[in-house]
Amino acid sequence: MKRNSSGRMLDHGRRAAMVLVALLLLVAGAWSSWGTAQHVLLAKGREHGTLTVANCGEETCTGPYDPEGPGASRAGLTIDRSVAVTKGAKLSVVVKPGTDEVVRTGWPGALHAWVPFGGALLLAACVIGGGLRWTRIAWGTAAAGGALLLGAFFAL
Repeated sequence: MKRNSSGRMLDHGRRAAMVLVALLLLVAGAWSSWGTAQHVLLAKGREHGTLTVANCGEETCTGPYDPEGPGASRAGLTIDRSVAVTKGAKLSVVVKPGTDEVVRTGWPGALHAWVPFGGALLLAACVIGGGLRWTRIAWGTAAAGGALLLGAFFAL
């Protein structure tokens, strides 16, 4: 049985809507991650050093900061709290320009910064597989998101 043109138009409209939702999820995840990831990935020319965790609150941890190069040690710099941060831990960090906030550097910092994008990949995989019926692409997207989240979990 042939489908009429209005049925085909509805099918194309549904597919276009699902593609837009999947793209919106991926762009939002990348945008959310880039706020932290830019300081880790583009760290050249930024202030590097070591933060010794002294105290942790609900959302952030603070401690003294010892810069790698010339410069004075500072107290009271903050880092976002994660499960892996414990009191007394020494973390390699980079200072966000113009703030008293630091982010972790290296592989642990990079993977931790991209965690929101990993979650977005998993959500987009549901839309791609369920809404678009592109199962292979959905499995690949889910595998990439899962690998990113697992990598961040084990790196921290």
